[in-house]
Amino acid sequence: MSTLSLRSILTGPVNPRTAVARLTVWAERRRSRDALARLDAHLLADIGLDLQAATREATQPFWMS
Repeated sequence: MSTLSLRSILTGPVNPRTAVARLTVWAERRRSRDALARLDAHLLADIGLDLQAATREATQPFWMS
């Protein structure tokens, strides 16, 4: 399976179902990272993350996994 980029969605022939699926994943990833960024150190420890790891994940662009 090839990686679908925003460029290919906008410029190339793309299966609409694939494009919608990719955009849905991106939206969920963005929401998850926003939620992660709002957690305090105590809650991060509960899920097994430190502040540095959470910050690294939360600041990644939504299109990167």
